[in-house]
Amino acid sequence: MTDLEKLSIKEPAAGILNNSSVTVVNVDCPSHPPSVIDAADADVSFPDGGAAAWLTVLGAFLALFCSFGQLNSFGTFQTWYAEHQLSHLPPSTIAWIGSLQLWVFFFSGGFIGRLFDAHGPRLILVFGTLILVFGTMITSISTQYYQYILAQGIIVAIGIGTVPQFANQADRFYPSLAAISTHFKKYRSTALGIAIAGSGVGGVVYPIMYQQLFNRVGFAWTVRISGFLSLALCGVAVALITSRLSTPQDSDAPWFDTKVFRDAPFRLVIAGSILISFGIFIPFFYIVDYSTDHSISPQTAFYVLSVMNAGGIIGRLAPSFIADSLGRFNILVPCAFLAGFSMLVFWTFAHTLATIMLFAAIYGFFSGAFNALIIPCVVQISDMREIGTRIGVLYSIISFPALCGGPVAGAMLKAEGGSYLGMIMLGGATVIAGSLFMLWARLALSRSLCDRV
Repeated sequence: MTDLEKLSIKEPAAGILNNSSVTVVNVDCPSHPPSVIDAADADVSFPDGGAAAWLTVLGAFLALFCSFGQLNSFGTFQTWYAEHQLSHLPPSTIAWIGSLQLWVFFFSGGFIGRLFDAHGPRLILVFGTLILVFGTMITSISTQYYQYILAQGIIVAIGIGTVPQFANQADRFYPSLAAISTHFKKYRSTALGIAIAGSGVGGVVYPIMYQQLFNRVGFAWTVRISGFLSLALCGVAVALITSRLSTPQDSDAPWFDTKVFRDAPFRLVIAGSILISFGIFIPFFYIVDYSTDHSISPQTAFYVLSVMNAGGIIGRLAPSFIADSLGRFNILVPCAFLAGFSMLVFWTFAHTLATIMLFAAIYGFFSGAFNALIIPCVVQISDMREIGTRIGVLYSIISFPALCGGPVAGAMLKAEGGSYLGMIMLGGATVIAGSLFMLWARLALSRSLCDRV
């Protein structure tokens, strides 16, 4: 099997490498084209382990737990708001809070990625932690729709984006994931999968915690408790996360570098991600409402979202581990396809608690695999110095379909008189279409299905 890790050939990066040539590596199948590896990865020694590397993974796990874990749990707030503070508003209107979170989180990626390339992760993580906690506390005292939009939809989302990873509130998500990529090459997918599993664990814990605390201490103190939890865990993450990039990027470099679009595989990855991000979050927004509308008690319905996020934990770990051996694109493509396929087939016919739980677990697994593998795939086709920027550009672009997916699904739900069929068909079709673009990107790297891409 050919080992193909195609990376862009860039200008020499100060203090790191001189990639003036490429290395041609022998392959296992002589009839297949040789792999081309950028000298950036060939010349730089990645520790692929050690205390600093694994502490960075742990720090990213914690940051994603309390940031993207909350983002994955918005379905809990969607149902709570519909029954309490915002009961006078239709579901599609309430969904704008969660969709706006996704948009701010993703759109900030270009700026956050550029800051990471220039200054490293720590300063960004501190800022993101403070913003996340501040936004959470403001949400706890909000009472009006516009207040939830500002506090939870915007401020919390900015905090989420800067602290963690690929991970899901914008200021924390990109730095921690990008920092991991500077420590690992051979086991990069595994390391990123472990870190991103933090978002799945958080997605399991937070809905259960919210459901238990809402009725015991009320909405305000439940949200404050989550804020204090974020402050503690993100404080530990700030202390643990490090980056091996010691020399800042040229500060005169453009914040949005259009040169990244010259790479055809990267353009195809963006196109596929646009379609997938439109539909992939729809089940997370509406699975709780779907469950209650199928005669499942509200108390039990909250656990359906936890099951979906629990499936995502395994989906973030197992496929990432396999991808390091079989190829990242080789695993990403079928997982993305099966995520959309499960929506069209399993969700359409899930009408009992058992079948809904089964769909939640299956969909959580495959959607979690996509979330875990998309960053390693981008890293694989990127120069080391552009990792943060490319991840940021990708998420800034897909922020717009992520913004529209939830409200469009809610509008279809209302237009069809409460029928979920149209919404399910739309979500499944867009995810499957996106997986086909990912397949195109994989074939652009190597047309041989035997290659490890």
